[in-house]
Amino acid sequence: MTVTPDSRPWRGVLVATALPLNDDLSVDYDRYAEHCAWLVENGCDGVVPNGSLGEYQVLTPEERAKVVETAVAAIGGSRVMPGVAAYGSAEARRWAEQARDAGCGAVMLLPPNAYRADGRSVLAHYEEVSRAGVPVVAYNNPIDTKVDLVPELLAELHAAGFIQGVKEFSGDVRRAYRIAELAPELDLLIGADDVLLELAVAGAKGWVAGYPNALPRASAELYRAAVAGDLDTAGRLYRQLHPLLRWDSQVEFVQAIKLSMDIVGRHGGPVRPPRVPLLPEQEAAVRLATDRAVAAGLG
Repeated sequence: MTVTPDSRPWRGVLVATALPLNDDLSVDYDRYAEHCAWLVENGCDGVVPNGSLGEYQVLTPEERAKVVETAVAAIGGSRVMPGVAAYGSAEARRWAEQARDAGCGAVMLLPPNAYRADGRSVLAHYEEVSRAGVPVVAYNNPIDTKVDLVPELLAELHAAGFIQGVKEFSGDVRRAYRIAELAPELDLLIGADDVLLELAVAGAKGWVAGYPNALPRASAELYRAAVAGDLDTAGRLYRQLHPLLRWDSQVEFVQAIKLSMDIVGRHGGPVRPPRVPLLPEQEAAVRLATDRAVAAGLG
């Protein structure tokens, strides 16, 4: 599999899409298609369906496949990088093959996380999924998975040809420089909204983003200013948006982002159990920060 700098669909602002649900908790595919198109129309480069923000863990296999197909039909497969996480490597490979067959340009893959996998297991997992023949972007989230893709392991995965990029969610921005030293051709993607500026300055090539679900134009402007080195613009927007961006790293990130979507006139809707609604004080904080962003003209 040959990947050139001009064929890296994971670069830019890729929105980890929230999934609109109806009151009966069924998936509203029409709204989801419209949402994907709206994000691209408002400055984002693509979408990441079936990530944690898309509540993939509580979707049926049929729903999960249809979400990918809906996104591809709405904006084209080159703009779609689905999450293909699964407990087993064979299942993750099947999801990568489904994404490939749907026309997607890349997939995003967590390490094995049914247990605290060691380095050999991680390598075997990514090797198996890479056999689907679609470029793989690793997703490092040691907070939730308890498996840490440290820079040395990422460099090994990249040297073996198993991954082309990494969504970095550890929160340790120092890792960006170590990754660049060990694997300079491995694309670093910002994985948490509230370290965007720090990782952009460190050389990130993309952002797998949460809050653009509600505020795409301002978020895209922030990212592009940051990677271009326009720190006056980026610093101003970052300070204004950070009260919302930090929710992306909270346990309640799905509920918070969906609430902000509802406030700005999008449809976030409810969440599926075992997630529960925000506490009153959490809802008040999200509402206040969202209202302030809207009042400041950030959309």
